[in-house]
Amino acid sequence: MQAVARRLGLTTMALYRHVADKADLLDGLVELLLTQFPLPPPDLPWQERLAQLAHGVRDAAARHPGVFPLLLQRPAETEPARRVRDTAQAALGDAGLDPEAAARAERLLSTAVLGFAASEAAGRFAHHDHAVRDADFACLMRSLRLLLEVTAADRDTGS
Repeated sequence: MQAVARRLGLTTMALYRHVADKADLLDGLVELLLTQFPLPPPDLPWQERLAQLAHGVRDAAARHPGVFPLLLQRPAETEPARRVRDTAQAALGDAGLDPEAAARAERLLSTAVLGFAASEAAGRFAHHDHAVRDADFACLMRSLRLLLEVTAADRDTGS
C-alpha cells in the first residue's frame, strides 16, 4: 500500500481514506476491468449477449495488459463487477440451462475467454498478426457456442 500511495503522490493514510486494505484496492481494479465495456441489452439473443461480453473482456485485456491477469486470480466481489457474471448467467439461462448449470457454464466460458485474452495481452500470440489472432478468437467463440448449444439441446431432450 505504501508503494501505491507513493506512486499516486499520497500518504498511506490518505490512500486508506479511499480503500480499506489491499484486497479492497484489488477488488476495485477487478471492478474497473469488468466495467470498461457496456453490458449487452437483455433483449438480444443469448448468443449475441455472450459474444458481446467476450469481446468486451478481450478489449479490456488489450487496454490494460499489466493488470488484466487479476481477473484470473480474484473473484468479482463488488456489485458492478458481478453484473458481468450475472449477465452471462442470465444469457445461459435463456439458452435453456438451469441456474446451477448456467453458473458452471459461466465459470467455464469465462475461464476460456479470460485465458485467451490474458495470453494475447501478455504477448503469447505476438508472433501472429492481428488477423490471425482475430480468427483464433472467432474460432474459440464458435467452439464455445457449439458446446453451449449441444448442452442446451441435451437438457431439452433429457440426454
